[in-house]
Amino acid sequence: MAAALLTLPLGANAQEQRPQTLEAASPPLATETLVALPDSSLISRRLPVLAGGLAVSYTGLMYGLSKGWYTGERAPLHWFNDLPEWKQMDKVGHFWGAFHESRGAVDMLRWAGVPERRALWYGGFVGFLLQSPIELLDGRDPAYGASATDLAANFLGSAGLIGQQLAWGEVRLMPKYSFHTTRYAGLRPNVLGRSLAEQHLKDYNGQTYWLCADVGAWLPASSRWPRWLQPAVGYGAQQMLFNDPDANVAAGLNAYRQYYLSFDIDLRHIPTRSKLLRRVFYVASIFHLPAPALEWNPRRGFVMRGLYY
Repeated sequence: MAAALLTLPLGANAQEQRPQTLEAASPPLATETLVALPDSSLISRRLPVLAGGLAVSYTGLMYGLSKGWYTGERAPLHWFNDLPEWKQMDKVGHFWGAFHESRGAVDMLRWAGVPERRALWYGGFVGFLLQSPIELLDGRDPAYGASATDLAANFLGSAGLIGQQLAWGEVRLMPKYSFHTTRYAGLRPNVLGRSLAEQHLKDYNGQTYWLCADVGAWLPASSRWPRWLQPAVGYGAQQMLFNDPDANVAAGLNAYRQYYLSFDIDLRHIPTRSKLLRRVFYVASIFHLPAPALEWNPRRGFVMRGLYY
């Protein structure tokens, strides 16, 4: 239910730090290293601002959710196995959200002057820590319940970020998100969303999650492969009006999965001298840009899509 509630990266004003060897071997990219060495003056100036802003923002968000999203009756805390529902699209959303929240937190700690190892370990699990308390709200909702698989997806998202930073010192496999409107939201707007903003969060039929590979990072320095061009695999699902598969069938629908093969333009690797554009590209890197895609699904087999969102 709350898979995509906390999905914006916390590092909208930060940049990813890249290993010096790769920077020396590659053309100028859209990223920059803001903090080369730990600086105590940076830490003393920026870290309190960062911690205070995070605390205020998160407290306000949780309060808003408790008053605006979870408005019905409350029940004692209980658990609920929602793994069979929504073709696991919500789990992928939890992974995506936790990954980018951790990514943003690590980069902001670097910006604040925190030493590299500490920035990685302190910030790496922020996504898990931010998203997991939502299970307390779900756990007191009579219609839902706390989900162990949501917690697992949150953990894997944070661990995916930490693992890549430990292995390569950068993100080479980037999870991304795209969305298109569907007819299903209009059939059940109270669950799948009335407004476009609500549908982004709730209509799993319109969500597609991608994994984009920075293949240029594995190629020799002499390679002409453009780092901004990346192959991408995607996952989505359709005909999900109800979270219960039996209720879906009773409504004349039979949910099915979709798999995609496409490419992505990683804006972080577009050369620019503008700091503003670099920050915009950083935030935009959580989204998969429209591109042609080859889809496979069990209903129609292979289908060629035009500019697929």
